[in-house]
Amino acid sequence: MSHAEAIRRYGSDKPDLRIALELVDVADLVKGCDFKVFAAPANDPIGRVTALCVPQGGKLSRKEIDDYTAYVARYGAKGLAYVKVNEITKGRDGLQSPILKFLSDSAVSGILERTGAKNGDLIFFGADKAKVVSDALGALRLKVGQDLKLVESGWRPLWVVDFPMFEWDEDNKRWQAVHHPFTSPVNLDAAALSAGPGEATAKAYDMVLNGSEIGGGSVRIYSQELQSAVFDLLGISSEEARVKFGFLLDALKFGAPPHGGIAYGLDRLAMLMAGADSIRDVIAFPKTQTAADPLTDAPTEVSEQQLREVHIRVRTQPKIE
Repeated sequence: MSHAEAIRRYGSDKPDLRIALELVDVADLVKGCDFKVFAAPANDPIGRVTALCVPQGGKLSRKEIDDYTAYVARYGAKGLAYVKVNEITKGRDGLQSPILKFLSDSAVSGILERTGAKNGDLIFFGADKAKVVSDALGALRLKVGQDLKLVESGWRPLWVVDFPMFEWDEDNKRWQAVHHPFTSPVNLDAAALSAGPGEATAKAYDMVLNGSEIGGGSVRIYSQELQSAVFDLLGISSEEARVKFGFLLDALKFGAPPHGGIAYGLDRLAMLMAGADSIRDVIAFPKTQTAADPLTDAPTEVSEQQLREVHIRVRTQPKIE
């Protein structure tokens, strides 16, 4: 599954396919509505308006809906609009929602048809910047699926491929590497990459199992010119690149074969197989939040002689009388 499809359908690059719920884009249906909460992101090139239909979600109480609203707020969502489907054959009159008065009949019928809603269902909506909507409704999909016992049994593995090469950091106004700055783009030379970094696809891949990433890898850059172009896009000057990665650039100058690989997270796989909730339950030497090892009592105190060998001096804070 491509990264773009995973985000569009599940709001996550590591979707749990045991939950059949999917996100459905409805921006085109609400572009001209009077509800600015929907219309603004629907007309924004980086906005998204998405629906999540929950089977028999109409039985959720107002408190439960409020709790889900508070839950998605953790992911940046400013609210959580919804429509309860009581009797779909009655059209608008068979629905219950405070936002219905802002939506046209064509928008309402389009949403019902596109989501496949049935009597007793509830439709949640997310409307904001695309990343906020994907993160919030992707998390809500998992939460609702678990709460309403919609998680199927068994294993649902998949490869997630075609990751974007870069993502734009709005706060710092710069490009960031989605994986790392050494991942090769798909069929682009240095000039084409520099001309359109936002459209570049990376030769990167993740293996996902039941919503957990258990392996990841990529094909690496093996061209000095291409590697320098990536550093430049990331705001790494040629001088800084020479100091930090001069050995790599020199090696690439003399030639390197195409190469790649993958690293598996055996602990995560063991966690899933054991039905545990955390890898701390399955790894051999789990650490506490303070990085202490309860089994070996590590770390221990370092002797003065050991500190001298590595030229470290410890200065204690003077006591205030």
